[in-house]
Amino acid sequence: MPITSRAPLSPAPALSPRRRLLVLAICCMSLFIVGLDNTIVNIALPAIRRDLNASMSGLQWIIDAYTVVLASLLMLAGSTGDRVGRRRTFQTGLALFTLGSLMCSLAPGLGWLIAARALQAVGGSMLNPVAMSIITNTFTEPRERARAIGVWGGVVGISMALGPLVGGTLVDSVGWQAIFWINIPVGLAAFALCALFVPESRAPRPRRVDPVGQALVIVLLATLTYGFIEAPSAGWASPRTLGCFAVAALALAVLAPYELRRTDPLIDLRFFRSAPFTGATVIAVCGFAALAGFLFVNTLYLQDVLGLSALHAGLYTLPMAGLTVLCAPLSGRIVGNAGPRVPLLVAGVTMAASGLIMTGLAADTPTWRLMAAYVLFGVGFGMLNAPITNTAVSGMPRAQAGVAAAVASTSRQIGQSLGVAVIGSLVTSAVAGPFAAGFPRASHIGWWIVAGCGLAILLLGILTTTGWARCSATRTAERLAHAPDRTADAV
Repeated sequence: MPITSRAPLSPAPALSPRRRLLVLAICCMSLFIVGLDNTIVNIALPAIRRDLNASMSGLQWIIDAYTVVLASLLMLAGSTGDRVGRRRTFQTGLALFTLGSLMCSLAPGLGWLIAARALQAVGGSMLNPVAMSIITNTFTEPRERARAIGVWGGVVGISMALGPLVGGTLVDSVGWQAIFWINIPVGLAAFALCALFVPESRAPRPRRVDPVGQALVIVLLATLTYGFIEAPSAGWASPRTLGCFAVAALALAVLAPYELRRTDPLIDLRFFRSAPFTGATVIAVCGFAALAGFLFVNTLYLQDVLGLSALHAGLYTLPMAGLTVLCAPLSGRIVGNAGPRVPLLVAGVTMAASGLIMTGLAADTPTWRLMAAYVLFGVGFGMLNAPITNTAVSGMPRAQAGVAAAVASTSRQIGQSLGVAVIGSLVTSAVAGPFAAGFPRASHIGWWIVAGCGLAILLLGILTTTGWARCSATRTAERLAHAPDRTADAV
């Protein structure tokens, strides 16, 4: 019998321990291919540029076509899973992500590749938030759920660590198309296993769809990203660039008051009365903008300036990914025992220091200096993820914690989009003369931005963990707890 939006599912029977582990493994498979996709594509950019004769803006769109669409649809995908069924939405996401990966590998030109990346992102938006809901509903005992989420978080670091190495190996031995092939068997296996072992579930009171809010978010992110990416070729003061920024500003100006009037908004702006929540949102944007900018600029430097192969470049950045893997669980334990302040301060200091080291980048920069920057950035980024989610949900009512975490996840994707768009465009605009000769000096502005993002994380880490910030979170939680339930009529 088909599931409708008005026929609530009966609570799923308790699953056996073995089946719960299978459900966790299936969800982690989806996270693995989505996480791997971030770093594996970056390492292949120079090869894609040579094969498809892509411009610098074209390379930026290969990354941002994915992250912009993903950021735009994450909130919608989560509520869609609650409404039509989490397993159904999860399988749809797997099918679209796998199809998009196949289309990426077969793309005959840059435009086709960018379109296929957007399709990948539509599928990807249905995977992580819905998979987290599946895990939450499968592991009902708090301690067991915490362990499951810990495994889930560890997969992020593993996928990031493997991305450069696996990507470099595939690009050098087979070609850049192979980086997308790896998603296909994993996606197909997860789809089949999901049908066999994941029970269907749906929220008893799913949130209403907010088409106007969704459209405004898409317009805001798309025009802002387009304006930054195309500015070097169109001109920063050209009518097209200024028009894009004006449309983005108008979309933001309309979005805020519209969402405040909605009974069931796409983004509940009441959350931003909490200083820790607002700080976590900005920290996520800064941290992931720094990561995206770092990976984008560093990949071009290693391969186009130093002339390293894709595999050799991947091996160079392995210390950064490896330290992210080591520091991520350590950060989680520190947050659990002492709160988010220490990891945020460590993240801010080390990421800022890494950016500062790279501001003197030249074609003959010694390897030890690069390694020092990679190690510091890996430590900082590894420390960052756990306190972002913790700070976002700090003091929130339990019923609102999932939505708060979803906003933090969206902020991460927005940060990646802006990091590639802003840093990539400013560096491109500063290149003088032949690319390989002019790129190291031109990249300095990008590294200063990375350092600035680290400094912002440091300052916000201090501010959002003060007594004043905790009081603002408490007041916000009390208001939310006593406010009318905005989902009460959303069935």
